[in-house]
Amino acid sequence: MNSPNWTRNELILALNLYMKLPFGKLDKRTPEVKQLAVLIGRTDNAVSMRLNNYVSVDPFQQKRGIKGLINGREVVKPIWDEFDENREVLLFESEKILAELEHQTIETKYAEELIGTEHLIGEDKVREVKTRVNQQVFRQIVTTNYGGKCAITGINIPELLIASHIIPWAKNEQERLNPENGICLSATFDKAFDKGFIGINERLEVIVSSKLKAYENETFYPKQFADLAGKNLLPSLTHPPRKEFLQYHLDTIFQH
Repeated sequence: MNSPNWTRNELILALNLYMKLPFGKLDKRTPEVKQLAVLIGRTDNAVSMRLNNYVSVDPFQQKRGIKGLINGREVVKPIWDEFDENREVLLFESEKILAELEHQTIETKYAEELIGTEHLIGEDKVREVKTRVNQQVFRQIVTTNYGGKCAITGINIPELLIASHIIPWAKNEQERLNPENGICLSATFDKAFDKGFIGINERLEVIVSSKLKAYENETFYPKQFADLAGKNLLPSLTHPPRKEFLQYHLDTIFQH
């Protein structure tokens, strides 16, 4: 039987799932909702309602005029605020809790992502494990936000997709796990964006740099880059790129 009061761990896990699901998949029929319900001993409907409580405190959804479920808002608001204040800590904590409920350790669950960390010890290992796990979860969130497609090409092969940071990971600790700071791109365009060969303006149109245009006489250019300029990004399902982040990229990374 469900306990009436949700524990902190349960609320954190609900937020973790909220961040990973597209907005239209918060109902009790969604497989991931059912899975979490089993893990925490709640009904599918209870988990769905809690997810919709998070809608009520999500500024992006509020700007869209979507209210969510207001009853329960005061329960989830402190968790949302804590996450907003320090995404790195709470996201990693939620993944550790989730792994334990799945009868795994964080190291076994993310074994592939953690290859190469075996030789690390102490704080160095803790820091690297946390970084890699959070980067993988960020990738999942951003990829889902674009429907599993590259926002420029529409490529939907998961192994070729990367969650590109608009403001680089090392440049802004507060925003490095913000989904508004990520765009799902295929490998070539991730690298082109990272190196400033392309940029994206506030209208979400691709801008081609003079550095890339210097290659326009090469045989690869017409196939890969000729139609890029002015091309619109595929729309995100939930959190679009923040305009201030795009401007930062244009000001500091884009090769004019």
